[in-house]
Amino acid sequence: MARNDYLFTSESVSEGHPDKVSDQISDAIVDLMISKAPEARVACETLVTTNQITLGGEIRCPGMVDANDNITDEANAEIEAAAREAVKKIGYEQEGFHWETAAFTNHLHGQSSDIAQGVDAGSDGSNKDEGAGDQGIMFGYACDETDALMPATLDWSHRILKTMSDDRHSGRAPFLEPDSKSQVTLRYVDRKPVAATALVVSTQHAPGYHEGAKGTELADYVRSVFKKVLPEDFISDATIMHINPTGKFEIGGPDGDAGLTGRKIIVDTYGGAAPHGGGAFSGKDPTKVDRSAAYVTRYLAKNIVAAGIASRCTIQLSYAIGVAEPLSLYVDLHDTGEVDPMKLELLLPEIVRLTPKGIRTHLGLNKPIYRPTAAYGHFGRDAEGDLFPWERTDLVDTLKKEF
Repeated sequence: MARNDYLFTSESVSEGHPDKVSDQISDAIVDLMISKAPEARVACETLVTTNQITLGGEIRCPGMVDANDNITDEANAEIEAAAREAVKKIGYEQEGFHWETAAFTNHLHGQSSDIAQGVDAGSDGSNKDEGAGDQGIMFGYACDETDALMPATLDWSHRILKTMSDDRHSGRAPFLEPDSKSQVTLRYVDRKPVAATALVVSTQHAPGYHEGAKGTELADYVRSVFKKVLPEDFISDATIMHINPTGKFEIGGPDGDAGLTGRKIIVDTYGGAAPHGGGAFSGKDPTKVDRSAAYVTRYLAKNIVAAGIASRCTIQLSYAIGVAEPLSLYVDLHDTGEVDPMKLELLLPEIVRLTPKGIRTHLGLNKPIYRPTAAYGHFGRDAEGDLFPWERTDLVDTLKKEF
């Protein structure tokens, strides 16, 4: 039996969090390769720590790898420039981590031919469709808690940090540094959020902004962001607020803690309100179903909720490496709709072909659109031009006609 009164919490991390620095560098490399060859294959992992940026993984992109599967000197220079530019855009110019002076090491190499033979369309001389790049399960989710059709706890956690980031970049909050985290706890009644019981922000700051008048200025600023992002009636005298609860936070980012690609998958998706398949997104080209199938399941779930078929929807897909068609499709409306989920399971593959190539074609994923996804969530964003096409609600009319 579903509970009618409970608390739920989600967290977010900023673009300057060390793991997110790694994600953005990895996706900058994905964009670089796809800009040169739309069908490029990329699996790029990034490690960042005190004044160090290290890449590893494999790529397949014309002109970037020599006959011995080594990155060419010219390609290495372009890759390094892309990595440094990603860090520069975040704003790291600190003694312990600086976009221009951090040491850079590149261990990327050519993609294994063993993987290629099972994935490329017709690479074995047959007419087979392109197979999935790996086995795995992927989930998509949508709900009507916010205009973005996302869980409110995560959506507002993201928006708090994005507001702070915008203010830092614009100069409105010059005391902020890039690394920060947020957390939102809401009370739910009858599955709907009704009040904020706890709000948390820990943010890296300029020297001295942890005490005295400067500390008060920082705390007052963060409280103003809370009030700007959350609905007015959600914050009351009973709302607990923790702002930099450990005190001083001057050393942050990769200088304060090492970062790795793919360690913030719950932040990237639904804040724990829905399952996650286990595979990270950043650093992977869209032939990897960890990424593209997670995008299409969000796309389908969002359109189902936007069409009014249900107020909550979870969709799962599964794949086997080298096999084009998904092994399973599961739809759960969480008892919030009148439609039989099995009817949706039959209909959805007719609307969107759920093979790796079918997904990429329908959503237009073979474009350099990925670095912006690597901070503040892959979902719940605005579809603008080529960016975030899985957030479009262009299937609503089709679904309404069917149901």
